[in-house]
Amino acid sequence: MKRCIIVGGGHAGAEAAFELRKKGWQGEIIIVSAESYLPYHRPPISKTYLTGETPLKRLYIKPAAAYEKANISIKLTAQVVDINALKHTITLDSGELLNYDKLILCTGCSSRKLTVPGAELGNVFSIRTLDDIEHIARALGSNQPPKHIVMIGGGYIGLETAASFKKLGHHVTILERGNRILNRIAAEPIAAHITKLHQSQGVSIFTDKSVIALTGEKTVQAVHCSEGESFKADIVVIGIGAEPNTRLANHAGVMTKQGRIEVDQQGKTSVPDIYAAGDCTVGIEPFSGQNTTLESVPSAVQQAKMVAAAICDVPQPQIQVPWFWSDIFDCKLQIAGLYQGYDTVIERVYNCDSKSYWYVKSNKIIAVTCINCPSDFQAGKKILKENITISLSELKNVVNPIIPNTSPVPA
Repeated sequence: MKRCIIVGGGHAGAEAAFELRKKGWQGEIIIVSAESYLPYHRPPISKTYLTGETPLKRLYIKPAAAYEKANISIKLTAQVVDINALKHTITLDSGELLNYDKLILCTGCSSRKLTVPGAELGNVFSIRTLDDIEHIARALGSNQPPKHIVMIGGGYIGLETAASFKKLGHHVTILERGNRILNRIAAEPIAAHITKLHQSQGVSIFTDKSVIALTGEKTVQAVHCSEGESFKADIVVIGIGAEPNTRLANHAGVMTKQGRIEVDQQGKTSVPDIYAAGDCTVGIEPFSGQNTTLESVPSAVQQAKMVAAAICDVPQPQIQVPWFWSDIFDCKLQIAGLYQGYDTVIERVYNCDSKSYWYVKSNKIIAVTCINCPSDFQAGKKILKENITISLSELKNVVNPIIPNTSPVPA
């Protein structure tokens, strides 16, 4: 019987396993995951799971019974230490040797480490896994006085986690090295809105701050910046980006690019019978044609479907508009398309808490970012997917429908 082994128990790995079954794979399917949990939804861990609103069982992508029903085996707390592409084998940290016919690398990323003196002190954390959240929860304690928490990095994970800490009643400071938050991952209008949102909730944001040291006895007590400023800290959370996990791919002779596993539009790597999906990959994004990486759940899921289709030799799934979302305080942020390279931004405002930004390049909409207006998000996805031409001059007027010959949809 043929065997497909999936390395990694994240969104891409779980999706690939079930998609293989849906598309007719009759052989064995084995997921190898270094974590002790079944594959789980990662976006909520820094939000509703951290605040206690979502229990663990609701995080799981599928319950244990679903894996049993689909005849999908999972090896938890197991790590692949070697891949022999010529022999089609993998070796686990237990010493177990497994043969494969097809191998899917869904190894994801690891949190980028802060390399300054004191980074090894206690109560200094990153956020990538459920275990990370559990460690933070223990440091926070229960029924304890509010703590001073310093977030290093102003990306989405840091901003989402800062909002969760604030909801729990803690004092939160964000230190960002760049001149604004979301510097490389969102356009300026969105960064400005999210900055004001945090500040209105009592979160302190400092930009142009380079952290040079953490100090304390056994646990962290302060964060020091090159400008001479120091910030009190009972807990420090580092969110300065991610490093793709490509060690196994490198050992197997798989080609990498920009530090990630290079794949084609079917998820195939440079080595026969080895595929890859998720955050660890780089390749041509099918909708835009850009050679890029999209670190998002929708992208990981779509890539997994593409890989499963390629392995099962069935038609590829329909190309999807790339999209992303984030929940920060009571703000629902939704993005469709890729905004890079825009030359004009059109703002469509319903009120101060509900608006959308339309990114235009050469008189064509290439992306939309929506703040608490899901109807604009859906309209934007439709415009991008169907290549619909709309009047840009009328887009600001919220009385008019975004797409002609349709009724205006309230935000």
